[in-house]
Amino acid sequence: MKLKRRLLLSSMALAMYRGPAAATVEETAGPTYKVSAQQLQRVIGERFPMRYPVGDLFNLDVEAPRLRLLPELNRLASELAVQAAGPALRRSYRGSVDVDFALRYEPGDQSIRAHRLRVHAFRLPGLPPQTLGLLDAYGQAMAQQALLEVVLHRLQPRELALADAMGLQPGDITVAPDGLVIGFVRKR
Repeated sequence: MKLKRRLLLSSMALAMYRGPAAATVEETAGPTYKVSAQQLQRVIGERFPMRYPVGDLFNLDVEAPRLRLLPELNRLASELAVQAAGPALRRSYRGSVDVDFALRYEPGDQSIRAHRLRVHAFRLPGLPPQTLGLLDAYGQAMAQQALLEVVLHRLQPRELALADAMGLQPGDITVAPDGLVIGFVRKR
């Protein structure tokens, strides 16, 4: 009885808490924390542009990705604009890489990270077919390096203080139409 009362009081306290991303208590799901799509886009944009040299042959330059939320798959997608240029190519080529990825919580630094990345297409129009084969393989590795385990959001200690005091930690991450919903579970 004491545990049920403590959990009810803790849930009520969390429901009353209003931080930068306003935690709420849903009747069936328990406490949650929301991260907006704009917050995600801003954080990932800070890591770009990036340059990936391929020896002295050419460079792949990657611009900031445009994130798309895929709630039906519980994943995020992105199109990365790329430019390939260098002595081996004789001119510059612009194209894109399409990817999608899942999310996970990393307790060590309290971050939400991209993982289980899938590369769907690597396009550089006008590039000779033999060169495209080499760049396609490298482009997939570049996309993995650019986005795999990239931090999309970092929860601040003040945002987790109440949940921590209640013995809760971030659990499931659900992709919603307007951002992420982070559920809380009991600490192990």
